[in-house]
Amino acid sequence: MVKGYISLAEARASQASALERAIAEIGEEVTTASEAFKGPGPIFMGIGASFAACSAAVWALRSRGIHSWRLNGGEYPVPFPASSHPVIAVSQSGKSTETLAVLDSIDRSLRMSVVNAKGSPVATASSTNISLGAIPDSYASTIGYTATIAALGMIAEAWDGGAADPSWADLPAAFRQLESELSEQISAILSRMESAAYVDCAAIASSAGSAEVGSLLLREIARIPSTGMSTRQYLHGAMESAGKGVHILFGDEREAVLATTLTKAGHHTILAGPVQAEANEWLTYIALPRVSVTQRPILEALIMQTIAVETAIARGLDPDAFVFHHNDTKVA
Repeated sequence: MVKGYISLAEARASQASALERAIAEIGEEVTTASEAFKGPGPIFMGIGASFAACSAAVWALRSRGIHSWRLNGGEYPVPFPASSHPVIAVSQSGKSTETLAVLDSIDRSLRMSVVNAKGSPVATASSTNISLGAIPDSYASTIGYTATIAALGMIAEAWDGGAADPSWADLPAAFRQLESELSEQISAILSRMESAAYVDCAAIASSAGSAEVGSLLLREIARIPSTGMSTRQYLHGAMESAGKGVHILFGDEREAVLATTLTKAGHHTILAGPVQAEANEWLTYIALPRVSVTQRPILEALIMQTIAVETAIARGLDPDAFVFHHNDTKVA
């Protein structure tokens, strides 16, 4: 089981080292379980941050010509329709009510999972389970989320005769470098975020989950109304309401063009990616190295964790405090 919740401050301070250990251990687990990762492509099932974490893995599988989907467990009726595709339940706690209900409704041979808590109900219900190692995590997930992305990315790369990219071993160094660079840019970021009435997050399709979890973190931690979606979805009408908010963009050339469009219209914009937009007073640019589509969301998650926590503190909020609590989202 998970060793317990820790503060966001502690989780952020230890995240790089915890991620480094998790990547090595998860890589070994995926290799050991490789015989199970064959045949029709997987359906990833999650909710909340776990749903967002699946985005890059789905993109990576589809890029290899393997059909794959991510579905929201809270929006799917049970029993799940009969299918030859295995279901990978994603739940950091391993107790998500809706995800477990879907998993329990299918044949056990098709049940797979990625959880942090190995002895959890979701893990126990699965024929194949990848555990993150019961990493102590913050209530608004940090290392649990980034390690989940790593596990899903490695599974996607290894599916049907593939292999996890050796460059995973280099990612912790890039993570630490980005941590250092963000510490130098935080004042510029906060100058845009402190008075934001809302935040729109948009991302390249493979990183759509980064926009989704970014908006979730801003709501959970900084209590700022926020919405996340893919860039193309954002361009189809959603950006028309741009006003007294901040726009956080993750991507490449198209997102740099979008950043230029927004800033020329006088809208505060934060752009993160390897392609820089035209510099002006409305733009803060965060440089990202070119890494694989499965690794990139981990760096993007670090950016959103930093923005959400530091904005909350700047607004006088306790980043570890939640306003509402529910008794029906987790099983006992």
